[in-house]
Amino acid sequence: MQLPPRFHRLSIALLAGAILLLLVGPANPPPLAPEARVRVFTRPYEFDYTIWTLNALGVKLRQGMLGPAAYLDAESQRQVVLQWRDLVGEIQQTEDRLREIYADPAIEDPEAVSASLRAELATLEAQRRALAPVAENVLELMVAAVASEMDLTLAGQPVPPVLYHTSPLPWALILSPRERIEQVRMVSLQTDTTLEQHIALEETVAAELGFSALVVPVGGIGTYPTMVIQTTNLNFLAEVVAHEWLHNFLTLRPLGYLYNESPELRIINETVANLAGKEIGGLVIERYFPEFAPPPPAPPSPTPEATASPAPHPAEPPSFDFRAEMRATRVTVDALLAEGRIEEAEAYMEARRAVFWENGYRIRKLNQAYFAFHGAYADVPGGAAGDDPVGAAVRQLRAESASLAEFVKRISWVTSYEDLLELLAAE
Repeated sequence: MQLPPRFHRLSIALLAGAILLLLVGPANPPPLAPEARVRVFTRPYEFDYTIWTLNALGVKLRQGMLGPAAYLDAESQRQVVLQWRDLVGEIQQTEDRLREIYADPAIEDPEAVSASLRAELATLEAQRRALAPVAENVLELMVAAVASEMDLTLAGQPVPPVLYHTSPLPWALILSPRERIEQVRMVSLQTDTTLEQHIALEETVAAELGFSALVVPVGGIGTYPTMVIQTTNLNFLAEVVAHEWLHNFLTLRPLGYLYNESPELRIINETVANLAGKEIGGLVIERYFPEFAPPPPAPPSPTPEATASPAPHPAEPPSFDFRAEMRATRVTVDALLAEGRIEEAEAYMEARRAVFWENGYRIRKLNQAYFAFHGAYADVPGGAAGDDPVGAAVRQLRAESASLAEFVKRISWVTSYEDLLELLAAE
């Protein structure tokens, strides 16, 4: 008996999910001494990916059986996503008001005062849960359509299919050696762990294991279905959905399968996913939500020869360039660590953190783990990657490729940084 097309799509999705789970394995890399000992301290707080994945697959199974987005015209699909976005915004505002009530020392009984607000929040959450599967299905179809148009599919279908689920995301505890910048371990922590627990874990790991440690938020995780943050920023949402699907795409190829084999391969993976995610996500916004598309770049300024000399005016202080300042910080830290001056590098990072803070960038902790995590996303020059050559090589290959599809298909078979350099040399 031939099933309707939507059931074929669902079967493909579930099969791809099973394959990805086998390939990816556990949420964390296999134990490696001594950094594996971190689980002695993190085990009570660790996020359960198995339960989350089963729940998400249950949502997708029901969604696949109903095929909700297929029954909506293009404008109705748009409105579903916009309605979901508005609900998320209302929920965030209501949560902020609740936090204010519980933090206000003048309110003696915050539970009683907030009763109606908590009831309102429960209603909004129920509406969001009901609408989320349809909104997710719509965005999945939109990303898949753009990926197909860009020739990143097989016979017009993305492999694996685009599947994501929005939810609160786990935190990531990042470990780096103090003597060099390198992510040697990542442990996912439960979504409701507190700042106090994060700080205690960081300090315990530093004291007991001698690692630089930092708990960071993430925007998405390449499980299957992928985990994506709840946000009202549609541009960011489309980019993250595409980014995490790229991780699924790459997991079926050598580059993604070898993600944890070396720091260089991790940087290549994340930089590729960032570049492709931005291109695909940008086209999704342009096509389906043009009102949110960023304005075109400003025309170039006239050459100095074509303009009259400006009237003298008081010198204005230069604006603070975050990426340039962070790059300079990373370069100096790398140089200090290369000379074995660990304590001096750490004191310098703390002093630089104060500079960033004074200029409006609320960085809680600037250490080796910070650079190990943020430096892997090297799709834009500078920033936390410093002068690391890996991201620059990925960007060069993209610039020299005729299309995004050509770039992704070529780099997806890279198994080392040396392979990437050979690709560039062959241009």
